[in-house]
Amino acid sequence: MVGVIVIFIFIGWFYLEFIIKEKNKLRDENYRSEALLMQKKADSLILAKQKSTVAIALSIANDKNLSNDLLENNISQNSYEDLISKLNEYTFYKNIWVQIFDKDLNSMYKSWDNTKGENKKEFRGDILKAVMLKKPLYSINAGMHDLSIRAIVPLFREDENIGAVEVISHFNSISKEMQNFGIESVVVLEKEQNKYLKNPFTKMFIDKYYVANFDASDAIREYLRKEGIENYFNSSYKIKDNYIIATNELKDMDNRVIGYYIMFKDLESVSNKNLDFFMIKWIALSVLGLLIFVAVVVNVIYIRNKKQKMYYKNIIDSSSNIVIVLDKNSIIDVNKKFFEYFYNYTTLEGFKKEHKSISDFFVKEDGYVCEDADGSDWIECLIKNPHKNQIKIRYDSKEYYFSAGVSLISEQDEHYSAIFADITKEKIYQQELEYINVTDTLTKIGNRYYYNQQIKKEVANSNRYSYPLSLVIFDIDYFKKINDEHGHDVGDKILIEYAEFISSHLREGDVFCRIGGEEFTIILPHTNKENAYYIIDKMRGKIEAYKEIVPVTMSFGVAEYVKDESLELFFKRADEALYEAKNSGRNRVMVK
Repeated sequence: MVGVIVIFIFIGWFYLEFIIKEKNKLRDENYRSEALLMQKKADSLILAKQKSTVAIALSIANDKNLSNDLLENNISQNSYEDLISKLNEYTFYKNIWVQIFDKDLNSMYKSWDNTKGENKKEFRGDILKAVMLKKPLYSINAGMHDLSIRAIVPLFREDENIGAVEVISHFNSISKEMQNFGIESVVVLEKEQNKYLKNPFTKMFIDKYYVANFDASDAIREYLRKEGIENYFNSSYKIKDNYIIATNELKDMDNRVIGYYIMFKDLESVSNKNLDFFMIKWIALSVLGLLIFVAVVVNVIYIRNKKQKMYYKNIIDSSSNIVIVLDKNSIIDVNKKFFEYFYNYTTLEGFKKEHKSISDFFVKEDGYVCEDADGSDWIECLIKNPHKNQIKIRYDSKEYYFSAGVSLISEQDEHYSAIFADITKEKIYQQELEYINVTDTLTKIGNRYYYNQQIKKEVANSNRYSYPLSLVIFDIDYFKKINDEHGHDVGDKILIEYAEFISSHLREGDVFCRIGGEEFTIILPHTNKENAYYIIDKMRGKIEAYKEIVPVTMSFGVAEYVKDESLELFFKRADEALYEAKNSGRNRVMVK
């Protein structure tokens, strides 16, 4: 007897070690996935802001008076204050700096101070590159004031360069957005870049490293100073002092590292996971990494003359998303990506002959943009509810899922840009994983996780609407003996066969789940214990007579829910009834 106890203790110890090891592996994988998610989120927000900064630069460059003012050297400090004020009003980014250069790279206008006339040709290779390529460029740069995001749009008249527009935005809105995800940020400039920094914008440093975001907390900055900030200048991640610490390198347009985006997230926000179902949770966490998708905001400017319109057209055609320019009455323009989805049309005119709006193809379902919206209503819905932005489209028997965004690009003309980013693969994968999350992999009925969800819902409804509810717990008699005599393959076939057989005899609304090896539950809404006994005893007889693969019998425990009873006590009473059924000879139904 003592030897048996020792063996059980020994096996239990090894089992505990295994569980701890698996949970630790999942915890480490959770941390790794969380760090990757932090890095991808930062990259996505930086890219979104870079593209938005380009859009703002394009909107300034397309001001009809700018070219004339440059040619006539007629740019004063007040010339574009009204335009910049409007940009601040109609964009997400309020702290935008604007600089205008003439063709010789003399600074003709700065929105942040009154100085002008400095020649930047010796220092601004990025502007010279944009002029040479004749296209907008964006990058991360270190300047006299800050480590910032810059967009440069060269200006041409009849193929002759007449100047350039530069728009500078900062990292503050990005770090504030990261805070919504529980992530604290410190954006630092590589100290070798300090030679360009003459008048630091934030006036904050960690040792000799300039800090570029105002909301970098004192505690985090002191932590990096104490630990040695250079220890965090890499693209990996660390788990230290109750933080996940991840870093993204910030590179200029020549792919040189000029700074670092360092992120901190409290482990408490990611470590308290339900590790009891660690394999399912691992899949769920993996889905989080796949479902990350960044909605890129691009303000498309409608250009009035033909040459400017072609320039604009090239920009939106380069997008990997569907881009539509429209007003409240009709579609004005689309990019090439549009026709990859609506492939039966080759021109916008052909599409508009048959359809007034893309909303003709919207699938009206719960959870998607304004399921009852028609015509231009969907535009208003997206503007008013930018976070409820998923759209389902059915075209030519195919279904697609999109994340959509609408921006006002011309208040005077009421022109909008709509961007549709395809999330079909991610959506289908999410649906598949949601099915896996609640389905027993062997029998294809509900699993323990699904049972927990459904019993909570049914008990809540029973309490609210005062209808009877019964719970059945049952298992296969002598199942271990079946496995020992016939093998586990036969045991699995029995589980599959009889789960399908029982499912075929249940009522619509009954919930059938496998909660353990050969242990099952049935939730019977609107059923008292007397009717539950009648239903289950009838099923018991059918199971006994079925005799497929190997003849089996089953024992059942039934309990009726008592109002305001805890879920644990409800389950325990049904389990005790099952115990009585097995102790009374098996192949019977007992009610508790």
